[in-house]
Amino acid sequence: MATTVIDSSPSVAAPAIAAGAPSLRNSTFVRLLRFALANVRRRPERFALATFGIALAILSVTVVRTISSSFAITGDEVVTQVLDGHALWVVPAEGVHYDSGSGAIVADGPPPDLTVPDGWTADQVTDTGGNGWWVVDPPADDADRNDLGALFGDATGLKWTTNPAVEPTGAALVYDTVGGSGATTFEQRYSALFSGQVTSSTLGLISTIGLVLGFVIAVSSFLAAVQERRREFGIMSSIGLADEVLYFFLVESALVFVAAYVIGVSLAAAAVWLVVPQIATPVAWLQAAGTVAAYLPAMAIVGALVPVHRLLQQRPVQLLGD
Repeated sequence: MATTVIDSSPSVAAPAIAAGAPSLRNSTFVRLLRFALANVRRRPERFALATFGIALAILSVTVVRTISSSFAITGDEVVTQVLDGHALWVVPAEGVHYDSGSGAIVADGPPPDLTVPDGWTADQVTDTGGNGWWVVDPPADDADRNDLGALFGDATGLKWTTNPAVEPTGAALVYDTVGGSGATTFEQRYSALFSGQVTSSTLGLISTIGLVLGFVIAVSSFLAAVQERRREFGIMSSIGLADEVLYFFLVESALVFVAAYVIGVSLAAAAVWLVVPQIATPVAWLQAAGTVAAYLPAMAIVGALVPVHRLLQQRPVQLLGD
């Protein structure tokens, strides 16, 4: 007779997954980060060289951008002070320029001879040397017109413009500060002119070349890392982990560029405040740092894709060979 055995022992439930356990994606990222850090510890001199090269490039670009932003902010402020709400600005034929010593716009010649039309009001502004300009306002009935420059120019025979980049010719030049089209004001266009003089100068060209050289240094470093570890990557590719090779280089590239960015913008802040403290402002530095930061993701991705593309063009058996 068969005996039926009933198991009265309590059932054992399957272990529950702890709340808040890291997801597979996060776990994979941590492994890739550890792999990248291990590679950094394996060749610290290469990491330091790549980081230092990119940091120097970021330093040069940030310095130029900081100076450019400082000039733009300064240009807006000084032009606002000069105009003081007036509609027209009549400058001498010799022109005006920004004097960094006094932090103001100064005239290069005496105020031009001006016959003020009926109903218009004009104030002459001169410095101790007799140089200066005129600021002019229209009659009350014409205050809302958008063609004050043309109206005043026809009445006086003087040339006029709404573009601050136009240099004076002839007897004088009338800048129409309220006319023209577009969303930008005359002060903003004038400040952009200040900024463009810096970025288009030799200093701006040198910073661009430095950024390109820093990127080349980074790519060369990654290519050397590929060459040294080709057997490891060959094994990974042969077992279907080719995507992980790409992710690894993306993580390592991000480490290099983030470290270089922090070092570069920090050195740029110190350099600007030590060399040209009279024009450097925290706002200008933050604007420059933000502009440079916008380049980093693209540079990091391209810097990783170049060596990985070269690596994946080869078959795993080629990578495993001598």
